[in-house]
Amino acid sequence: MVSILELVSMENPVHFFKQDRYGALNGIMLVETSPGRATVRMTIREDHLNSHGTVHGGAIFTLADTAFALASNSHGIPAAAINAHISFMKAVRTGTLVAEAEEYALNPKLATYTVRVNDERGEKIAIFQGMVYRKSPRKE
Repeated sequence: MVSILELVSMENPVHFFKQDRYGALNGIMLVETSPGRATVRMTIREDHLNSHGTVHGGAIFTLADTAFALASNSHGIPAAAINAHISFMKAVRTGTLVAEAEEYALNPKLATYTVRVNDERGEKIAIFQGMVYRKSPRKE
């Protein structure tokens, strides 16, 4: 039996991204991908705001996590998060957020990534670091 991770591979990053229904629900758009990298953006909506009127940390985390997923799966080997951490630097209320993921280290079983989240002016909003477990390629 073939798992969903194997069916939704990064051989077609647009197809992989379209399978992320939670990202779509949050209005996340794919900007670009390349091996070990990904950029996504999200225009801030009213439903992204928390009780203080600023973007909810969960919405920012979701944006960063989406870039992380695209970058970590960009080598065609299914990868799943085993650790993720985010630090918030600045609150934001309106505009567009951009998350850029970059591969920091890659080996056959584990890989680590840094994701920078900025607003449209380039102001630093958050930094996210994550690690994935890379599934072994299937042997025929």
